[in-house]
Amino acid sequence: MNSNTPSSSAGGIGSADTTGARRNSKRPKYSRFTQQELPACKPILTPKWVISAFLLVSIVFIPIGVVSLYASRDVVEIVHRYDTDCIPADARNDKVGFIQSPRVKTCNRTLRVPKYMKKPIYIYYQLDNFYQNHRRYVKSRSDQQLRKTGSENDTSACKPEDNNGMTIVPCGLVAWSLFNDTYNFTRNNQLLAINKRGISWKSDRDHKFGKDVYPKNFQNSTLIGGAHLDPLKPLSEQEDLIVWMRTAALPTFRKLYGKIETDLQAGDFINVTLENNYNTYSFDGKKKLVLSTTSWLGGKNDFLGKAYLTVGGLCFFLATWRSIIFVMESESRSLNKLLTDILVNAFLGTT
Repeated sequence: MNSNTPSSSAGGIGSADTTGARRNSKRPKYSRFTQQELPACKPILTPKWVISAFLLVSIVFIPIGVVSLYASRDVVEIVHRYDTDCIPADARNDKVGFIQSPRVKTCNRTLRVPKYMKKPIYIYYQLDNFYQNHRRYVKSRSDQQLRKTGSENDTSACKPEDNNGMTIVPCGLVAWSLFNDTYNFTRNNQLLAINKRGISWKSDRDHKFGKDVYPKNFQNSTLIGGAHLDPLKPLSEQEDLIVWMRTAALPTFRKLYGKIETDLQAGDFINVTLENNYNTYSFDGKKKLVLSTTSWLGGKNDFLGKAYLTVGGLCFFLATWRSIIFVMESESRSLNKLLTDILVNAFLGTT
């Protein structure tokens, strides 16, 4: 009796310890999901499947690339660089001094329309080597001030612009450097009207720029950065500013200036009277005037079509190359089987 008692009590203690250890364990509850035991599809990539997939991609991508390329080629675009030609010959050794001087900066250029251009014809200005994505530049603005009247003193993010103790609306380097070249177009001595309505994003006009926020003390300092604003118009109606305030990600960019609501015929000569005011000479920038039509795909851009053609052509090449290898391997196996049968028959015949 005494010999059996310790063993049973020991077994009871061991069982309690095991149960307690299992109860205190941090091991998660078993499930097929956590143990990765759910049924899964594991396709076997046979040569036929690979060849079919490559052919399917090429059949889809190549026509899309051709259509996209033709749509881009249908866009008529006139690009004219004028920053050097609009500097007088006697001032080309000191371009910065000329652009900062009070001299008249009116310049006349003539553009020839190469093909029929259907309205609307979009007018862009293009700037090269202008880094609107610079961190200090992008941060120098107050979105609250642009949106609400009561936030006009919220200018803490607008440094390093000096307000001289006055509230500036809109504040910051982005607004201060607003593009201020102007363009006027005539054809056969008739003025071509420029529509500047609707050139900005509707979401920007409705939500980012207030309908009751008006410019205040803007460009009043001794150092003028760019264009002036109409103090009698709310910011939501000053679309040149709204377009400019949507900063570009790359150092070469285009921004919409306006639209010409008249068709232009092939061979027409467009006389452009422009004011060369914007200082791109301090940082070796370039200025270009762009007239462009659009297609169902947008503006002129061959990249999308070339990308589709490249991918589709590469897939077609890989499908063809894999098919040749597959046929050669099949013929090689057939030839090996034939040779094996001949050798086996020859060996059995001799025996």
